[in-house]
Amino acid sequence: MSRACELTGKAVQSGNNVSHANNKTRRRFLPNLCQVTLISDSLGQRFRLRVSAHALRSVEHRGGLDAFLTKAPETDLSQRAKLLKRQIAKKTAATAEAA
Repeated sequence: MSRACELTGKAVQSGNNVSHANNKTRRRFLPNLCQVTLISDSLGQRFRLRVSAHALRSVEHRGGLDAFLTKAPETDLSQRAKLLKRQIAKKTAATAEAA
């Protein structure tokens, strides 16, 4: 499994360690990934995702997983998150049509 956030696409970056003597050696900056269980209100299910701490804050700020995924661009999302986004959109359209 790649070290990338499933919701924001934040992945490993590379850079330099710079010593006091200004020697430069390559290093990797790893994202702060957390294994979390998020609940979809419209689907009524729990989903276990590997997301960054920054994405978790964004999900809470936007009002939950459903609101985050409806606003998120598909280019940033993982395959699993894209599938979730489509299921949520389908379910909300069906409930809006029934009402």
